[in-house]
Amino acid sequence: MFGYRVPAPDQAMLISGGRRGMGTAPFRVVTGHGAFVSPVFRKTRFLTLAMCEAEVDEKCVTHQGIALTVRAVIAFKVANDKESIVNAGQRFLSDQDQMSVLTGRIFAGHLRSIIGSMTVEEIVTERQKLATEVLETSKAEMGKIGLIVDSLQIQSIDDGQTGYIAAMAAPHQAAIQRQAKIAQAQATQASAEAEQAAARNQAEYARQTAVVKAEYTAQVDRAQAQAAQAGPLAAAHAQQEVLTAQTELAQRAAELRQQQLVAEVVRPAEAEAERIRVLALADAERMRIQAEAAASNDRVALDRMLIDQLPLIVKEAAGGLAGANVNVLNGADGLGQIAAGLVGQGLTILDSVRQNLATPRTATDPRAVTDGDGAARARHLGPVD
Repeated sequence: MFGYRVPAPDQAMLISGGRRGMGTAPFRVVTGHGAFVSPVFRKTRFLTLAMCEAEVDEKCVTHQGIALTVRAVIAFKVANDKESIVNAGQRFLSDQDQMSVLTGRIFAGHLRSIIGSMTVEEIVTERQKLATEVLETSKAEMGKIGLIVDSLQIQSIDDGQTGYIAAMAAPHQAAIQRQAKIAQAQATQASAEAEQAAARNQAEYARQTAVVKAEYTAQVDRAQAQAAQAGPLAAAHAQQEVLTAQTELAQRAAELRQQQLVAEVVRPAEAEAERIRVLALADAERMRIQAEAAASNDRVALDRMLIDQLPLIVKEAAGGLAGANVNVLNGADGLGQIAAGLVGQGLTILDSVRQNLATPRTATDPRAVTDGDGAARARHLGPVD
């Protein structure tokens, strides 16, 4: 739109001419928005609100009378309020570079005044205190011209050729050098100790490595020795097991052969010996019976018949024993007991027959006969029931 003006964000637009909106100020201040300006009846100028910088390089005398050259940098700007903009516009609008010049002069005066009341030690060691006091003393004066100070930095303090600051720093430098030497010595000692510790650690590591290698070599040797002995040991164990098995087999064969000898030789021999003994006993009994028969004329025929039958009975019994597979529990004694039992049974039967024959038979007995002497005698005509 024709006649409409807008200031930049870091500018204040000052509109002069006319009386509308000005109040007591000689011009109208517009910031942050535009305004319609009549090109004939109004005039527009712009005042910067950006940050400005001023440098101070001033020779000052301290409370001790020592001359110092102080260099400082001031950062300032026009304040944002309308009153400060009006004050700054009335003073610097035609030549805004004068703000830096005037600010430097103002701070130079305050800097000389404050340094004159301080010692060199205070100025050197308390720079922030110096800057704060300069800011506080210049704040009211800067406000009158519409400026505010954001910061004040003391860049350097130089005593020229007097050497006061150097002398003041000498003890500290000596202490610092001494501490530096001590620190260097300690560092050297620590380095030496570290090297010695590293050497010891390396030696210990080498020792441990050697021990581990030796143990490993010993284990490998033992394993190889065991592996080398494993074959012969296994063969020896196998041979021992074979010998043990062969020994057990031989023992079993010997036991089997012994049993075979007992069954084939000992038992038949014992049976034969028992048979011979039984025959001998039968023979003796026959001879006894013959003797008794010879002594008794009345029983000659009966005894002879019994005598004739007894060998046959005994022979049959002996023959049965000869062919029998008898389990003899007590050896020859057991076999003799069996045979003696058979003979005893035969003799018991014989005694029973004798007693029956010795009993007189009655007249009704068809087998009763009378011999020439008239005596009744029983004769055995056949088997007795």
